[in-house]
Amino acid sequence: MQLIPFHPKWNIRGIDDSKLHNCYLRTQQTSMSSTQKLFDLNQLYFDNRFIRELPADPETTNTRRQVIGACYSRVLPTPVSKPQKIAYSREVAELLDLSDKVCESEQFAQVFAGNQLTAGMEAYATCYGGHQFGNWAGQLGDGRAINLGEIINQRGERWALQLKGAGLTPYSRHADGLAVLRSSIREFLCSEAMYHLGIPTTRALSLILTGETVIRDMFYNGNSQPEPGAIVCRVAPSFTRFGHFQICTAQQNIALLKQLADYTIRTDFPHLDINAPNVYSQWFNEICRRTAEMIVHWQRVGFVHGVMNTDNMSILGLTIDYGPYGWLENYDPDWTPNTTDAVDRRYRFGNQPQIAFWNLVQLANALYPLIEDAEPLQEGLSLYVRTFEQGWQAMMASKLGLANYQADTDDDLSADLLKLLQQVETDMTVFFRQLAHIKTDVASLSKSDDELLTPLLPSYYVPEQLTHAYTTQMGAWLHRYMQRTQNNPYDDNARSLAMNAVNPKYVLRNYLAQLAIDKAGQGDFSMVEELLELLCRPYDEQPERETFAAKRPDWARQRAGCSMLSCSS
Repeated sequence: MQLIPFHPKWNIRGIDDSKLHNCYLRTQQTSMSSTQKLFDLNQLYFDNRFIRELPADPETTNTRRQVIGACYSRVLPTPVSKPQKIAYSREVAELLDLSDKVCESEQFAQVFAGNQLTAGMEAYATCYGGHQFGNWAGQLGDGRAINLGEIINQRGERWALQLKGAGLTPYSRHADGLAVLRSSIREFLCSEAMYHLGIPTTRALSLILTGETVIRDMFYNGNSQPEPGAIVCRVAPSFTRFGHFQICTAQQNIALLKQLADYTIRTDFPHLDINAPNVYSQWFNEICRRTAEMIVHWQRVGFVHGVMNTDNMSILGLTIDYGPYGWLENYDPDWTPNTTDAVDRRYRFGNQPQIAFWNLVQLANALYPLIEDAEPLQEGLSLYVRTFEQGWQAMMASKLGLANYQADTDDDLSADLLKLLQQVETDMTVFFRQLAHIKTDVASLSKSDDELLTPLLPSYYVPEQLTHAYTTQMGAWLHRYMQRTQNNPYDDNARSLAMNAVNPKYVLRNYLAQLAIDKAGQGDFSMVEELLELLCRPYDEQPERETFAAKRPDWARQRAGCSMLSCSS
């Protein structure tokens, strides 16, 4: 199955709920504006239910070790010498009721660099396991993430705060628990970019320079270099992963498995009746559905996670852990940005739906002791397949500007297009934006292949590849597409608007992130702020920033950080 994409402004079941979404945003903005902004981080209300209700590691020394029978270990962030705020997300600050004044304060930099804990913060790292590249890796855990606790904002929402790169924990294994500036910029920007693309994701509050030097061997080839250290504060309703449940079952601690599952259902899935006899199968069904929806979103915009290990899968169906991720430039289902995966390409773009299914099978195995019946778990896996297939069809219809997906014509129409995109080097993002400009009226049906192809030319990387044979094939596809739109209720203007609502003009292209990283390395953080602002409106025309919508430049084709990334990137 080779896939492309869909927007959460378009319901996964094919319902256009963009108006509802916009109404929701207006309601949220009104609600946020009516809350009282906090001018001191000590005013945050911490609930910290995770550590109140789940068992702690009895060992309190911060030494690397195997942790048995506990969900977390208490650990303090490592102090840093010179914290400096590089950027923060005003939208995430509003989620936490924080004023601009407090976000610009020295207190903010000190707290979100890990130098201070405010009233109510209780720092800890969680224990989980996971399958890495298809193999059981045993205990993993928060090796360079330290949780500060969970706040309840003034709208009653629960938000967990987590510092990534804040130092050693008992789960750091052979690593140092730190993060460098380049990887932190990538995580900070992509977290917010994904949210504004409408993709379920963790968020990012802040990006802090630590003043420390971190040694990194970017490609694990013996070329270690000193780099500036940085810390991102990640924000999510929960950071619970598939691996949190896997480690309990692997340790044969079914009592802890049940305790963690019950806690998760009560806290993160409160609409489920914890006393229902089939609550665990209902819960697994919802995890499967949310995961399928998330993957459809990834495929819609050409996002490649790069490390879909089970410990990097959120129980809430959120995109989590922005390591060696990347965006398809030219459409290539076999592409992965991860150098560690360069040979097997397990986590390549076209394989993401199957990998998500495989990961859900591993979670099903971990949850089996709670149900002791394979059939309900199999039903959940079948639900994943149905949800994904239906969502993919709805997504493809929306990408093509079709009001609905008609399998008898659209199966072949979609499959043939994907083959054509792969046949020559075609920028996926640019192509779909340009396709919205195609005229589909009756008069246009008589145009020649070359004339039809003209609006699409900006999406091709190598003009020499546009042979007569290819032009004929693409021209034939465009004629089929135009004929299909004759049965579509949208006129060209409505179709264009619909397509531009789900096909982004701006994504965090790998080379854009690298340009921001290069500037930041020289002490200029202006591009981080500029990209953050740009990516808050990825579907809008932004004429003053048109250059950011351009195809990947040739210099970035093989450059490290643009085409090649590692798990330390």
